[in-house]
This record gives sequence, C-alpha cells and structure tokens, in this order.
Amino acid sequence: MEIDDTDRRLLTVLQKRGRITNADLSDAVNLSPSACHRRVRRLESEGFIRDYVALLDPRRVGRPTTVFVEITLSGQADEVLDAFEREVALIPDVLECHLMAGTADYILKVVAEDTEDFARIHRRHLARLPGVAQMQSSFALRTVFKTTALPV
Repeated sequence: MEIDDTDRRLLTVLQKRGRITNADLSDAVNLSPSACHRRVRRLESEGFIRDYVALLDPRRVGRPTTVFVEITLSGQADEVLDAFEREVALIPDVLECHLMAGTADYILKVVAEDTEDFARIHRRHLARLPGVAQMQSSFALRTVFKTTALPV
C-alpha cells in the first residue's frame, strides 16, 4: 500500500505525540475527525504503525548509563548467529542488537545504573553469550541527540 502526504503528516505527528486525541490530530493535519480516524486505523492495520509506547526517562528509572558493545563472533555459520541472537534477546539490559557489516558482527545498546552495574551485566550475561570471540565496550558520555521518529 502506498501512503500519501496526508498519511505522512499523520505519521509525523503521531511519532512525536502518540497520545494526541483524534480531534487534535485531525486539526493538526487538516482532516475531519472521521477521515482522520479511518486513516489512522488503516495505517495501523497495514503495519505502518506497529505499536504505541511510553518512552521513559532513563535517569528517572535508574538506568542513566548507555554502553555500546561491539561483538565479534568466532564464526559466521547460521547456527552460531542464531544461537547468539536467541540468547542476547533474553538479556533485559540490552535495548538493541544490530547485525553489522564491517569490523564487528553485532553492536548492542546496553543500559546500566553505572559502571559497576555494567560490569555485572558483562560478567553475568554478555561474557556468557555463545560464539563470542571478542567484545569491545564504549560508554556514552552524553546523549547529544536522540529521537524515535523516522523521517516520513
């Protein structure tokens, strides 16, 4: 299904203000409330809108430390990749895991309370992941820019 400029405006507003009322959304994109509602339902059913979430403040929930972990595996066989991906998905402190092209096989985004907490996560979880040959961790000093909104 193709999306038009009105759909793009809807998606742009919803990415930034997910709790906006249908009346306010329809005003923001210059549609009638009923047409707005129909379009949002269609975007949901077609999979353009995957979910609605609450974005938490990491500091308020005690996870202010972000660590990016580059992982190189011992091999590239499907079994090695599958085993790693299955196990890393079970670690609650890992927010993202990306299969990469380049020097590292995977990059993980990990949140922790502090460096001691990351050491615990490393010992208990990361160091025990199957197939890991090498791991390099980089601590984010400050988040300069962050968004969840995709350009549409």
